[in-house]
Amino acid sequence: MLNLVLFGPPGAGKGTQSQKLIARYNLVHLSTGDLLRAQIAQGTELGLRAKKLMDEGLLVPDEVVIGMIGSALKDNKQAAGFIFDGFPRTVPQAESLDRLLAEHETKVSCMVALEVAEEELVKRLLERGKTSGRPDDQNEDKIRKRVTVYNTETAQVAGYYAQQQKFHALNGIGAIEDIFGQICGILDQHAAAAPASSKQATDEVKA
Repeated sequence: MLNLVLFGPPGAGKGTQSQKLIARYNLVHLSTGDLLRAQIAQGTELGLRAKKLMDEGLLVPDEVVIGMIGSALKDNKQAAGFIFDGFPRTVPQAESLDRLLAEHETKVSCMVALEVAEEELVKRLLERGKTSGRPDDQNEDKIRKRVTVYNTETAQVAGYYAQQQKFHALNGIGAIEDIFGQICGILDQHAAAAPASSKQATDEVKA
């Protein structure tokens, strides 16, 4: 099973690469934001708890987010693997994710971070803001704050996965297909090092 932690600051092209990776490897995309919205819409126990906290202006605690990811894992038992989008953001979250995946007899294969200079990100997001309708894509100060938060969070988690020899940084500027090819190369490398059963499943998906 291939489990990719995909990181990249806002505007790095993470969404574009996620869709291509999903199509190639038959992965399930897990975005914590999407999971939260889905659980709230479904009125689940976790969703109701999260909504109450959010309505009070409080952060959703890690155990709630991990619980939602656990539910998603159970709902997609036949998946060839998962893309964790923007999660984990802290070392405690990474440790919790490792424990959760171990309960499902799998683990994080690797973490890939798309690196793009701040000025390029600001340029991309301001351009995106002309059509996205998102207020946070139209305010340069907010964009720079988002990038700063991302860089601070990623530095911690990158170190965690680097100790496990799972961290890879890629230049997020260039042709989409070239960047995609580099990510695939990293995933294929980790798949080749996986147990035979996992490697066979991955080969079948790619075939």
